[in-house]
Amino acid sequence: MSKISANEIRLGGLIEHQSNLWRVLKKGHVKPGKGGAFVQVELKDIVNGTKLNERFRSTDKLEKPHVEPRKMQYLYAEGDNHIFMDLENYEQMQLSADDIEEQVGYLLPNTEVKINFYDETPIGLDLPANVVLEVTDTEGVVKGQTAAGGGKPATLETGIRVTVPTFVNIGEKIKVNTETGDYVERAE
Repeated sequence: MSKISANEIRLGGLIEHQSNLWRVLKKGHVKPGKGGAFVQVELKDIVNGTKLNERFRSTDKLEKPHVEPRKMQYLYAEGDNHIFMDLENYEQMQLSADDIEEQVGYLLPNTEVKINFYDETPIGLDLPANVVLEVTDTEGVVKGQTAAGGGKPATLETGIRVTVPTFVNIGEKIKVNTETGDYVERAE
């Protein structure tokens, strides 16, 4: 096992904590007015499914279990399951929507991802750092409205909502950071 700092925890990643293996479901950085920053995470025990909200100081060291990452391609959703194909042997496997609920909004068919295996069991999904998604709904800008407003809400083709600059329109493709859910830039 290797050690990582709490800041390096990734959404969908695994950590060993309290002698159990946990998948990171949600992650947020908190900078209180006093004291040091910390990382707030929601964890799910991959063996028995219990959830835990935990707070780590940014400097805390955590155990990262040894996993075998495999390159996979997302194919499609089937009910509550998501079907992936191993890019080396073309075998298909599925992950339940519960296991990847925070990441589903970044998955389009043919997206290449890494699925981490622990003792031959799939236990998590690493998304690319950014994905390109199409804007399916957003408000038009009212004439005279200034760009100082900081942006407007937009719904993307997978159903997730992000804040985009006022110049982004329906039908445009944008790059979104999969770690933060933030707009990065217009995509070509």
